[in-house]
Amino acid sequence: MSSDNINLAVQANIQSITLAMKGDREGWLALYADDAIVKDPVGKSPFDASGEGHRGKAGIAKFWDTVIGPSNLTINVHTRIPSGSHSCAVHQTAINDMGKGKTAVDMIAIYDVNAEGKITAMSAYWSWADMEAQLKKLGFM
Repeated sequence: MSSDNINLAVQANIQSITLAMKGDREGWLALYADDAIVKDPVGKSPFDASGEGHRGKAGIAKFWDTVIGPSNLTINVHTRIPSGSHSCAVHQTAINDMGKGKTAVDMIAIYDVNAEGKITAMSAYWSWADMEAQLKKLGFM
C-alpha cells in the first residue's frame, strides 16, 4: 500500500503512537479535532470517573497531562485493521516503565477520523482490573 492510499485512521494511529512515545504533547493534541472524544479505557476508570470519555481539546489535554505525559511509554503494534478510509482497529500493547518495574496493557484501540485526517474519536478497550493488579504488584497501590 503506497502512502498515498493509506487509510487516514491508520496514519493517525501511527502519528499518535510516535508522538506519545516522544512526549510531544502539542503535536499529539494537534492530531485531534476540536470536538473529539477519547475513551481510554472505555468505561469508568480512575482516569474517567463518569465513563463518558475525555471531550474536546481541553478534556483531551487534561488526559495527556495526567496519563500520557507522565508515562514512559513504549507502544508495540501487533495488527492494524483498516475499515473504510476513516476508521481502523489496532491491536497494540502499551508498556510503561515506571522506574521500579513495568506495566503492560494489551488493548484494541479504535480510531475514527474526519476527511482531514483529524481524530474524532479514539476508544481503547483494555482491562483496568488487570492494570490495577500490576500496579499493586509493583507497590503503587
